[in-house]
Amino acid sequence: MSIVTLRIDDRDVAVSSGTTLLAAIRSEGLSVPTLCDLKGVSPVAACRLCLVALEGTEKLQAACVTSVQEGMRVKTNTPQLEEIRRSVIEMLFTEGNHVCAICVANGDCELQDLAVQVGMDHSRLPYRFPERSVDLSHARFGLDHNRCILCTRCVRVCDEVEGAHVWDVGWRGEQCQIISGLAEAWGEVQACTDCGKCVEVCPTGALFHKGDNSAEKHGHPERLQALVEARTHQHWQP
Repeated sequence: MSIVTLRIDDRDVAVSSGTTLLAAIRSEGLSVPTLCDLKGVSPVAACRLCLVALEGTEKLQAACVTSVQEGMRVKTNTPQLEEIRRSVIEMLFTEGNHVCAICVANGDCELQDLAVQVGMDHSRLPYRFPERSVDLSHARFGLDHNRCILCTRCVRVCDEVEGAHVWDVGWRGEQCQIISGLAEAWGEVQACTDCGKCVEVCPTGALFHKGDNSAEKHGHPERLQALVEARTHQHWQP
C-alpha cells in the first residue's frame, strides 16, 4: 500500500493511501468535532461538524468521507469553521426539544459536550418547539424523537454490526425522523433482538433504557466498541 504525504495545520503527515482525512487528523493527535462518526461502521457525513478547509478550493469537505490525496494542505480550525460548527450545534438544539435539565443523558451527552466546546451559551436562532412523539412500546428501551439529531448511528450499528435492520430514516425535510420497522412501534418489530446496541451508540437521550431518570443514562462505549471491532474482524451470520 502506497504512502501519501500531506500537510495538516502546518504539520507534515504521512499515512496510507485510502485513509480518510478524519483518520489522518486523529493520527496526529488532533481532533475535529463529530456526532455521526462511529468507529466500525460506515461513515455518512450526516452531522457536517467535521468539515475542514482544503487549500485550492473554497468548498469545505467532510473529513470522515474524504480520502487523503498527495500534497493536500488541510486546515481543521479556522474562524469560518468555528462559526459553522457553532451554527450547526445551535440548529440541532433549536430544531428539536433538548431540555437538558430533564434529559436522561444530562451530563453524558455528546451534543451537550460539543455545545460547551464550541462556546454555545445561548442560541442565536429561534426555537421551533416541534411536536414529536415518544415511543415506549419496547419492553426494555424507549425512543424520544424530541432529542434525536438524525446522526443515524443506531441505523448503521443495527444494520452493520447486529444485522437486524430494525432502524431506518423515514420521510423528508422537517418531517424526517428515525423509524423502526416499516414505521411501526418499536415493540412490534419482530426483527429487534433486544441487544441494546442502538441505545449504547446514541449520542443524546433519544434512545434510552426504561427506568432511567434525569442524568441517569450512562453508555458503555468501551464495551460497545469491543463488540463493533469483533464483528468487523470476523465472519458472522445475523
